[in-house]
Amino acid sequence: MRILVVDDEKQITRVLKTSLQSHGYEVHVAQNGLEALRLYEQSAPDLVVTDLSMPEMDGVELTQAIRRMGSTPIIVLSVREQDAAKVLALDSGADDYVTKPFSMPELLARVRVQLRRADSEVQPASITEGDFAIDTEAHRVLIAGSEVHLTPKEFDLLLLFARNAGRVLTHKELLKSIWGPAGENQPEYLRVLVAQLRKKIDKPAASYIESEPWIGYRFRSSI
Repeated sequence: MRILVVDDEKQITRVLKTSLQSHGYEVHVAQNGLEALRLYEQSAPDLVVTDLSMPEMDGVELTQAIRRMGSTPIIVLSVREQDAAKVLALDSGADDYVTKPFSMPELLARVRVQLRRADSEVQPASITEGDFAIDTEAHRVLIAGSEVHLTPKEFDLLLLFARNAGRVLTHKELLKSIWGPAGENQPEYLRVLVAQLRKKIDKPAASYIESEPWIGYRFRSSI
């Protein structure tokens, strides 16, 4: 598997390259978005890890350029104060983000999630993910072996979460997927639906649906 790492801080690219190579990945490194775009076209990586703030072309512009060419998974790196940029990157097509400073085990876990998702192109009639078994044709949901009855909208939301387990889904992305373009400016729809779904699927002390403040939600398939 080939991974393209993009960051203008050489110390970060050096650490990422060493760690990723030690786990068996082939790693290409770029110092800015323009260089990354050239390497992307040359090496066809399986995944891109990019910083947001860079000279020449930033991470959002790079994400938009890559999305015009393909669906390669993209993980963006950002500092904690860049919430608006994170949302823009995710809405532009990035698949996940990791906040600096981060641990390598966390980043490696996110890398594995995105590579697994990219590996499965066909949407199966049934999904088994962690505690969940979902029959998409019969609209039947089992959680740890127990059936849960959901409304059609609750089922659609859970299915979207399960197909993107571990990935951050933005409010805009969720609203558009569940209600169409007309729902993009109705965030209260999503808050109510998430609350309803949590009541039906969550355990007393833990939630499968994690809130990412100001950004969206991340689904954990087991707790």
